[in-house]
Amino acid sequence: PMKKGVMAGAGFFARFHAEGWAQVEGARIAAIADPEVEKARTFAREFGIAKVYGDTASMLMVERPDFLDIVTGPETHRGLVELAAKQGVDVICQKPMAPEWSDCVAMVGACEAAGRRLLIHENWRWQPWYREVRRLVEEGVLGWVFHVGFRMRTGDGRGAEPYEVQPYFRKMPRLLIYETLVHFLDTFRYLGGEVESVSCRTARVNPVIAGEDCALIELEFASGAQGLIDANRISGPKPPPVAFGELRVEGDKGMVRMTPEGRLWLTVYGEEEREHEFDRPEEGYKGDSVRAFQQHAVDCLASGAACESEGREYLKSVAAMLACYRSAESGARVRIAEVMG
Repeated sequence: PMKKGVMAGAGFFARFHAEGWAQVEGARIAAIADPEVEKARTFAREFGIAKVYGDTASMLMVERPDFLDIVTGPETHRGLVELAAKQGVDVICQKPMAPEWSDCVAMVGACEAAGRRLLIHENWRWQPWYREVRRLVEEGVLGWVFHVGFRMRTGDGRGAEPYEVQPYFRKMPRLLIYETLVHFLDTFRYLGGEVESVSCRTARVNPVIAGEDCALIELEFASGAQGLIDANRISGPKPPPVAFGELRVEGDKGMVRMTPEGRLWLTVYGEEEREHEFDRPEEGYKGDSVRAFQQHAVDCLASGAACESEGREYLKSVAAMLACYRSAESGARVRIAEVMG
């Protein structure tokens, strides 16, 4: 049976959601809500969404959907999740999950208490190059993985008016790790297993913003592997390349590196590096990762199977992100378990 969904939020990223939903099998979007009703009307016309509401509460009451897709600012997430849980509606919620740890835990609790699903829309690990790297790791091509490294470089944070596409970034007190590197922390968990501790340094290079735009994060995996995320939004190209930078996953038998364009190069030690071909969709957001995640989410809602970013599971990625800030503030190494309490 077809799942009936509704969307909250008609902003910049909602477009990628709507494009994805149009391709997903087993779900359709029946309505959208946004306080800026005119914006929502234009959006609904463009994407063939039948109904428009000025607030999510009335949309849920009238539409009685199977799920709510939340694509609003993180500070609104807890209220919307609790509202949906009360109405008996499953939730797919964009990251960042919420500004505070207590909010994130409360969101998971509200859905569990109501017997509803909370899935976090985490599309990064669904980029096809990461799925393929994971496949190579699982097949043992690299042997025992001891290093996962990413160097992220974009240039959209330069100048007097940075982040033109999402100007609200300028005012966020926590920016680079909270908004962007949480994706990488989650993807590192996907590729290297659970993270045990982090050590982090942050900086603000562009003085016009409130938060940080530069970070160095050193990670320790439960497996004994080491990780490194070296990121800034100043010194890279603008617009940024599709994958935002370069990944290296190194094992005792071989290594794979990903270029900023999402191409993979494989080295089996003792042999020449060669390009590793795999299926890379050109359409859609970042290798069609939004649609890929949405399809996974709908399939999980339909079958009852666990989602890769079920709310309770995703708390581990949130905790890793918060541990980075705690480390940057204290100058000490921080264990993920400490944040999770």
